[in-house]
Amino acid sequence: MGKSSFLQDFKTFAMRGNVIDMAVGVIIGGAFGKIVSSIVADVIMPPIGLLVGGVN
Repeated sequence: MGKSSFLQDFKTFAMRGNVIDMAVGVIIGGAFGKIVSSIVADVIMPPIGLLVGGVN
């Protein structure tokens, strides 16, 4: 009763879609964060560095 019931309950919970939706959201959020940090570091900061006198 112990393990099979737990695994069956977890499978039922995971198949509802909540866990899968949350995992997809975490992955998309991480990718979006990397895109934003790359744009800031490579596109936005170099002109600002030039404007303030070559500060990196």
